[in-house]
Amino acid sequence: MQDTSAPIDTDLSGLDKAEWLTRLADTAEARGHFQPLGRKHAAAFIDAGSTLLVSFESIQGIRALSDAARPIGWQMVDTNGWSSLTLISEGDTWFRDPKVYGYFDALIDDGFFDDFDTILFYGAGPCGYAAAAFSVAAPGAKVLSIQPQATLDPRVTEWDERFTHMRRTSFTDRYGYAPDMLDAAACAYVIYDPQVELDAMHAALFTRRNVDKYRLRFMGSAIQSELIEMGLLIPLLSAAADGTLDTQGFAQLMRARRDHPPYLRAVLAHVDHHDRPGLAAMICRNVLARLDNAPRFARRLKALERESRDDNAGISTDGA
Repeated sequence: MQDTSAPIDTDLSGLDKAEWLTRLADTAEARGHFQPLGRKHAAAFIDAGSTLLVSFESIQGIRALSDAARPIGWQMVDTNGWSSLTLISEGDTWFRDPKVYGYFDALIDDGFFDDFDTILFYGAGPCGYAAAAFSVAAPGAKVLSIQPQATLDPRVTEWDERFTHMRRTSFTDRYGYAPDMLDAAACAYVIYDPQVELDAMHAALFTRRNVDKYRLRFMGSAIQSELIEMGLLIPLLSAAADGTLDTQGFAQLMRARRDHPPYLRAVLAHVDHHDRPGLAAMICRNVLARLDNAPRFARRLKALERESRDDNAGISTDGA
């Protein structure tokens, strides 16, 4: 196996989709291989180190979430010296395609996964489903899945009406029910926001002896984007791969949310929804004491203080 720690210096930003695909394919071919898998899927492999990240990503996600419009796995090549196998989809397909199944079958037959000491499957949402489902191709691998669906088979998850357009797609043939496909994994981590009810219901289906589930309240329905913005996705991937991700370590990493305005706004909105002005004022004061630029919290604190003065004035008048 080729082993090179040279960084991938390709910047794919600002390209139209056709040119982007061409440049991505050329880069992968120079360092490993690139293989189209029908009309909606492709695989790009970068051969670097003995740890392999198998990531599932959509073209739209790659181009939106990376400043250089590069797959997440390529960041791990640069920062950690890992190898990267990126399965790419055109839109959200859940990778339910016989050509994708055949690609993994070929990797198994070729002993591809035997060349690596550590293998981590990763994805979020529909790609999180795929990371869990296809991990069975590499027994002993680890899996990090953010907000995954367990299946979209309506006989199991008829309560999830977000993806009704996928109900004619088979989730009962090969690589089908994602929680069952984790049986051969060394361990798996499922991350979700329990307040996103449908995500929490899918997460419940992943309850297995080798699955740890981590709850991220107030992080909403785009957790991967928030983790990237906070600079936490790369450390999470590293911890998942080296076996150091546990409850305490996860909690320590997530303390970064205390400085993340979208999270703080979600907490404040939750407190306001439950009509707890005293607690809301405490949150605003805490944020303003720690962050230099938090105008929304300053405005909310002024409104709360004004409401408090008006209430006290009313009590005083009534008492007179």
